[in-house]
Amino acid sequence: MGFTRGRWPEEKKQKAPLYGGKGKQEEKTMSIYGQTKGTELEAMAKNMMQGEANGTMMYYALARLAKEQGYEDLVPLFIEAANQEAVHAGFYAVLNGKYPQDFWGLVKTLQKAETNGEAQVKGMADKVRAAGFAEAADEMEVFAKQEGHHGELMAEILARYPQAEKKEKAKKVYVCPVCGYEYEGDINSESDDWVCPLCGQPKSAFKEVK
Repeated sequence: MGFTRGRWPEEKKQKAPLYGGKGKQEEKTMSIYGQTKGTELEAMAKNMMQGEANGTMMYYALARLAKEQGYEDLVPLFIEAANQEAVHAGFYAVLNGKYPQDFWGLVKTLQKAETNGEAQVKGMADKVRAAGFAEAADEMEVFAKQEGHHGELMAEILARYPQAEKKEKAKKVYVCPVCGYEYEGDINSESDDWVCPLCGQPKSAFKEVK
C-alpha cells in the first residue's frame, strides 16, 4: 500500500549555519522545543500529542480496511489524514520536550534497536506463519526488512555528522534495561512521570553505569 507525503505547514525560518555542514548557510527552523514543558499547557500538549499519534494509527488502519473492502478511492484520503496527524504528533512532542533536544544519543539507540528489530519482527512473522496466517506473515517479513533499513538510515545519519558525537562525556549515564537507551546527566532531575523516550519504561527502571 503506497502513501503520499504529508506537507509541513508554513513555518518561520531564519538563516543559520547547519551543524556539521560544509561551510554553507542552510535554512533552519526556529525552535519551539519545550515551550510548554513545566507550564500549565504541558498536560494539554501531552494529550494533543497522544491523540494525534492515535489518529495516525487509526487513519492508517482505515486505509487498510478501505483497501481490503475495495474502496480504492478512499485509501489516499485516509493516508493523507494519517500523514498529517503524524506531523501534528511530532509537533506537540517537540513543543512539550518529549525527546532530548540533543538527539544524537537517541539516534544511536535507534540505530541499534532498528537493526536488532529486523530479526525480532522476522521471528514474530515466523510464529504468525506457523499459526496459519501466511498472508499476514508475508507482510510482516517486509516490515522486518524495513526495520533493518531504518537501522541503516540511522547509521548513515551518524556517519554524515560524526562531529555531533564528539562531545564531553556526561558524568552520569543511566541505561534503560529494555531498549538500551542511554540517559546522560542526572536522571533524578526529571519529573516522576518521565519515561524512556524510546520504549516508555519509567525512570525507576534505569540503571546507572558505574
